Amino acid sequence: MREPAGEPEGPVTQDGLGALLSNVRSLPINLWRSIIRHGAPTSNRTRSQSITNSLFLHIHSARTHRWTLRKSTTLGLGVATGVLFLILLGTGVMLMLFYKPTTAEAYNSIKDIHYVVPGGRLLRNVHRWATNLMIFTVILHMARVFYTAAYKSPREFNWLIGVGLLVLTLALGFTGYCLPWDQLAYWAVVIGTNIAGSTSEVTEALNLDGLQHLAMAPRRILLGSDYIGDAGLLRFYWLHCVALPISMTLFIAIHLWRIRKDGGISRPTDIRPEELIGTPEDELPHEGFSDPNKRYTLSAVVPGSSPHVGLDVENTVLSWPHALKYEMVVTSCILALVLLLAIFFDAPLKEPGNPNVPENPAKAPWYFLGLQEVVSYSAFAGGMAIPALSVIGLALIPYLDRSTRQPGRWSDAKERSRIYQSAVFTLVLCIATIGVQVRFGWLRDWFPDINQIWIILINPGTIVMFAVIAMSVFETFRSRSTRLGAIVFFTGLLVFYGLFTYFGTVHRGPNWDFYWWPSQWPEH
Repeated sequence: MREPAGEPEGPVTQDGLGALLSNVRSLPINLWRSIIRHGAPTSNRTRSQSITNSLFLHIHSARTHRWTLRKSTTLGLGVATGVLFLILLGTGVMLMLFYKPTTAEAYNSIKDIHYVVPGGRLLRNVHRWATNLMIFTVILHMARVFYTAAYKSPREFNWLIGVGLLVLTLALGFTGYCLPWDQLAYWAVVIGTNIAGSTSEVTEALNLDGLQHLAMAPRRILLGSDYIGDAGLLRFYWLHCVALPISMTLFIAIHLWRIRKDGGISRPTDIRPEELIGTPEDELPHEGFSDPNKRYTLSAVVPGSSPHVGLDVENTVLSWPHALKYEMVVTSCILALVLLLAIFFDAPLKEPGNPNVPENPAKAPWYFLGLQEVVSYSAFAGGMAIPALSVIGLALIPYLDRSTRQPGRWSDAKERSRIYQSAVFTLVLCIATIGVQVRFGWLRDWFPDINQIWIILINPGTIVMFAVIAMSVFETFRSRSTRLGAIVFFTGLLVFYGLFTYFGTVHRGPNWDFYWWPSQWPEH
């Protein structure tokens, strides 16, 4: 049986070789087109595709409302926080290459990073300053969201995610603060783990000896034993380098996803044309998306309640390049600020941690000094009760405040009045309670045999905290406005933590005594 005739083998070889050479010559352009599936961003269509076809840029919508690009809308705080987190991830991974998480080697590995590793000093300084700045921007970002009522429906869940991100950011900062294993780090671990076991303060005060072992369980879990050693340092290292960054990344992803699903950055529905003056406009004319070779099918028309329902493209601009330019400006400013701080101010490194020589004063990182002021009276009140009340109160704000206030605009005159009143009231109360303690002492000084439960319940921190809550409830009933009650609570909380942090930073010295200035501290 005769085989079917085929094409001559010679020409096939020649044509195949020619095709191969042609494919090699066009390899760069074909590779580029397989990655970037659109043309240069020179038209409205390709600019939109630059956003929608990119894994990294797809966190943006193809178009951004001009209200979002007003400088006063977000102040760039969300972008700044995201940039600082990426800086921390990059520098943290590089620091992990040289850090050794054992009590015998941790301190010397930090010294090697600082003095031996090329660029290690700058790397460590950048990591430290990015941490401090991120904590600062997270707090400011939350304040911006609150005072513009951006937590209103349908953004309640994203506010919860934001509260979680605040807690994770503080946890990341503290666990990283403990890793150098110098005197600052060691005694921070002592204070932190004692606070974790501070429930025992309550069980002792109430003579619940049978619960003592259970009350100390959180401390043992953190340390991996009953004392501070390698197991405890390894746990702090694992939390700082694995558990918390993974959790942070997940929460940030959900946060960005919810922003997209909730219709973008919150904005009012009654935007006036003059409010958009100075915001960018598309410079290219609108194009139709006509393609004779493409067919479109309308699958269904159904009613919906999505935030996107009823929205159109009026007063929007292409995210490429307008939103990206805005983000690049913020990114450049943050990078410049972090580098300047890292060049001129070194991250501290004291003597190796020594359990026999207490650091005096043994101070927590600045963002926990407000709580440490309360911890000086009661570890449970300052380390457990007040933080828990604060986090629960913040989380409940969007669910207790169901008023119809338009989101997106900063506080009006009536709200600003409540902000000033709450700030002044809380400021005066903080100064009064701390002043009484400094001048006359507190309950333990007046009644040496008093049960500790009274000091847990009644100290400057709990007095201010309960007063802020009571003032918020009173304002809600007086004004019949849950929004004004929330403003009183949030503002009071900011002033409370801010003033106690200032006082613990500036006016507390050795033995946690009061000094007007650190220059008055006794030499030792």
